[in-house]
Amino acid sequence: MTRTDWTRADVAALFDLPFDDLMFRAQTVHRQHHAPGEVQLCTLLSIKTGGCPEDCGYCSQSVKADSGLKADKLMDVTAVLASAAEAKAAGSQRFCMGAAWREPKDRDMDAIVEMVSGVRAMGLETCMTLGMLTADQARRLAEAGLDYYNHNIDTSPENYGNVITTRTFQERLDTLSEVRAAGISVCCGGIVGMGETRADRVGFVHALATLPQHPESVPVNALVPVKGTVLGNMLADTPLAKIDDIEFVRTVAVARITMPRSMVRLSAGRESVSEATQALCFMAGANSIFTGDKLLTTGNAGGGADAALFAKLGLKPMVAEEPMRASIKIGSGESE
Repeated sequence: MTRTDWTRADVAALFDLPFDDLMFRAQTVHRQHHAPGEVQLCTLLSIKTGGCPEDCGYCSQSVKADSGLKADKLMDVTAVLASAAEAKAAGSQRFCMGAAWREPKDRDMDAIVEMVSGVRAMGLETCMTLGMLTADQARRLAEAGLDYYNHNIDTSPENYGNVITTRTFQERLDTLSEVRAAGISVCCGGIVGMGETRADRVGFVHALATLPQHPESVPVNALVPVKGTVLGNMLADTPLAKIDDIEFVRTVAVARITMPRSMVRLSAGRESVSEATQALCFMAGANSIFTGDKLLTTGNAGGGADAALFAKLGLKPMVAEEPMRASIKIGSGESE
């Protein structure tokens, strides 16, 4: 039985462990539940860029940001499927599609459903992030075969209002409940390095680890400060702009220990992290990455760099299996 009764004191005690003890414990837990030395390769495509009405302080796609990003319309289904085919040929097992929306409009759902069913027909795991969902929209995505829905909680409940004001923490949990009720697996994590405290990182992991059912996938992002965003302007030229590497590894390790069966993904910010730090993250239990040259709007390490790093570390890409679907279970919360 996977534990979901972690207290904040429990999580804080893990963060406080001597680094070698924490790493040993995280690697031990990892090997109990996952194949050592295997990393899932995922590809992320922005299917609708810019123009989002939310005011997320880290996001260049917000209409509140002065990032110079041009708002585009929803991509054509054919173009999305072509990108998915390229990702599969490059070795990806999961294809993630993101749209800069507060929530999808019903008029867009037919195209979204076609994208999901088309990508899944290629044998790829499918993931979407579209903002908030209604029960009917979640049901349609499930019927199309969507494997994962990404909806991050971003940070601790206490720090959330310092990052976003246009959507509440509870609304994120409500969307995750709709996703769970529809039988779709959950991808839910957040961002560190936004000027938060250690206590906020404790609260962030605690919020995820005490959900009724752990997210099947937990992305851990390091803030990429983008000029023109609230956090980018505030942090780009300060020491807070980049989280301490050891603290980042600690966050990954604590996520692995508290959510032992979840895939823990190194996501945004990896391109600015040294190979040594990435190696420590894999030792701490990270077993999923975004590969390719670009995430939604920011740069990424690229497939060539990843292949070279894997060769150095003796890692290998995870072999694709039949996409996993969540058991239908209504949770009172989850996040994304």
